[in-house]
Amino acid sequence: MSSVACLFAANSAPPAREQVTSLVNREFPSLHSLYQNWHQHPELSFHEEKTSADMAAELRRAGFQVTTNFGGFGVVGVLQNGAGPTLLVRTDLDALPVKEQTGLPYASNVQTKDDAGNDVSVMHACGHDIHMTVFVGAARLVSQLKDRWQGTLVFIGQPAEERVGGARAMLGEGLFKRFPKPDFCLALHVKPDIAAGTVGYTEGFALANVDSVDITFRGIGGHGSAPHKTKDPVVLAAEAILAFQTIVSREVEPGEAAVVTVGSIHGGTKRNIIPDEVKLALTVRSYSESVRSNTLAAITRIARGLAMTAGLPEDKMPLVTTTEESVPATYNDPDLTRRVATVFQNWLGAERVTKVKAIMGAEDFSLFGRTPEKIPICMFWLGASDPQRVAESQRTGVPLPFLHSSLFAPVPEPTIKTGIAAMTAAILELAPKK
Repeated sequence: MSSVACLFAANSAPPAREQVTSLVNREFPSLHSLYQNWHQHPELSFHEEKTSADMAAELRRAGFQVTTNFGGFGVVGVLQNGAGPTLLVRTDLDALPVKEQTGLPYASNVQTKDDAGNDVSVMHACGHDIHMTVFVGAARLVSQLKDRWQGTLVFIGQPAEERVGGARAMLGEGLFKRFPKPDFCLALHVKPDIAAGTVGYTEGFALANVDSVDITFRGIGGHGSAPHKTKDPVVLAAEAILAFQTIVSREVEPGEAAVVTVGSIHGGTKRNIIPDEVKLALTVRSYSESVRSNTLAAITRIARGLAMTAGLPEDKMPLVTTTEESVPATYNDPDLTRRVATVFQNWLGAERVTKVKAIMGAEDFSLFGRTPEKIPICMFWLGASDPQRVAESQRTGVPLPFLHSSLFAPVPEPTIKTGIAAMTAAILELAPKK
């Protein structure tokens, strides 16, 4: 039995699955070329002009009515096929400022300037090129399978996921008002620590709240030889970094999840000068809204308390701000997720469907389920690594290159084929032919 046939093996394959398998195999060569092209030509968040144009062209060829430049470089494709549910299927379009080190023959060599004017390399280090290819494959299949489903499909190519701005922009422009409002929203994401040819699912919280926090500790600068004549913001920042670690260990209830990470500290220009200010940049992660709000409040309280202890006046209190690169947790609707997981088990076999623990990563796909309509959403995981390497990693405890790594290299064929089959199966399940 071929490796492709194994993906869909079962005691009695229903006709729909057999037809999908055949279509996936037929479409894969051109999809593989599309994937390699996108991998070689990545674009940063808010700059996805060529990627967006490519995606719009692919959706038009698949028979969708397409709107471009929606919420930035967003693309919206609508395919109507009679009365029935409306499903939104989303892919992300953007890449990361990472220099690729995979050694692949189709590796990215793209270099550009970021929004700050810095020269950066660009790589699809988070697998959005896989997501886009699966998305196009699913669009092609459903357009050829209209006798097997009915309703309306809204396929969106979303920009700026990496900076958690694209979903907000598309919703802000009226995504659910200008286009058919979905009954369900679906997306997928590659996962390097599960094997290609498999999928994973998580009920409830799947990804975390993420708050990007900037803190400026203000002091009174002076000569390094006379610290008694200053109020040293370097010492304040150092004390704060250590004190912040007690939030999770002493203020978050055991069993709840939270992370407080200081990822950047900048201050001073010379070793014998005490500066006037020091800047910290934090990422704060949680699942529940109560933990989220309490953690953010604790950060402000600790920063102010240390400044007060140092004798700083009110006009020198730390400045604590939460940036726009913050997003709420991704909550997979349990009923929808169980329904999707069941159809995966029926199509792929139970041994190829894994229940996955929630992680502290983030996704602005969460926002599609947090509008006033409270639309059920589900993001499922798509295995992306060679099964033997996954098994070896599990045996030795040595992790594989993960998302955002310069070494992340999905195995294209089984990953893309499984993703298309899984997404198509979910669509046929949620918008069945009556």
